[in-house]
Amino acid sequence: MVIKEAKFVTSNTRADLCPQTQLPEYAFIGRSNVGKSSLINMLTNHLKLAKTSSFPGKTQLINHFLINGEWYLVDLPGYGWAKVSKDSREQWRKMVQFYLKNRTNLACVFVLVDSRLPPQKTDLEFIELLGTMGVPFVLIFTKTDKQSGTKTDANIAVFMKTLQETWEELPMYMKSSSTSKEGREEILNFIASVNQRYQEEQ
Repeated sequence: MVIKEAKFVTSNTRADLCPQTQLPEYAFIGRSNVGKSSLINMLTNHLKLAKTSSFPGKTQLINHFLINGEWYLVDLPGYGWAKVSKDSREQWRKMVQFYLKNRTNLACVFVLVDSRLPPQKTDLEFIELLGTMGVPFVLIFTKTDKQSGTKTDANIAVFMKTLQETWEELPMYMKSSSTSKEGREEILNFIASVNQRYQEEQ
């Protein structure tokens, strides 16, 4: 897939205020500081499409970007640690869950996981939530350039083994680096294939 156009459409806090469209959309979410904005910018070849910051929790709204006029990329607020109030985190949680439950054209959620870390409770809980809600998702292990490939693969193996304790069928996963652009082609090709199936079903 070639990204010819990526433009910001809208930001809001409610799924019912999102663009009224039948186009498929792909949401990106992960723990604060997982590198979500950098990944989005890498995928779209747009350095400032999604706002990056050293302050975790920069994304506080549901942000829609229209890609090639054919599908939406959605930047969701992160979960986990962030220097915000407990009330704000609870509002984010309700907002995201309402979006996941009510957005009928949501084709897939990309759950970003830091490849350098052991399995984190917040990641496992969110993945469990998606499974309970029946929301399709794919894992993306980020920041692979920060360590050796051997270490990355070992950490992923531990993560997937942990999931195996509660999942009969393990989810699909990919590896990515916003610096080396690892995973870019794989992620975009996956989106292209889902888009094709989506069109055939309409």
